[in-house]
Amino acid sequence: MFTFLIVLILIVSILMVLAVLVQNPKSGMASNFGASNQVMGVRQTADFLEKFTWGAAVVVLALSLLSTVFIGGKKVEAGKSGAASDLEMLSEPTTEQVVEMPQAELPAQN
Repeated sequence: MFTFLIVLILIVSILMVLAVLVQNPKSGMASNFGASNQVMGVRQTADFLEKFTWGAAVVVLALSLLSTVFIGGKKVEAGKSGAASDLEMLSEPTTEQVVEMPQAELPAQN
């Protein structure tokens, strides 16, 4: 299920990129789609593309959140064990070792 959701996220993301590229009527891919502006009208096409872009962004967000539910248990457990071991290492009391430096002997004064 996780792989299926990732594929859906990729498809919707590609469609969203295409919709963003088509939105600019002065350059980009919009020059190739001039006929669609004449059929539906410029304003209706711009409204549709804007709504489609926002809808695609919401779908990508929702699919991303939903995919976290279906991540395999082993992947989640591995992440937890790594974080748990790091936390244990940080919470262990530290023992300070006192290293005594050898003292140089002063020459005897006569």
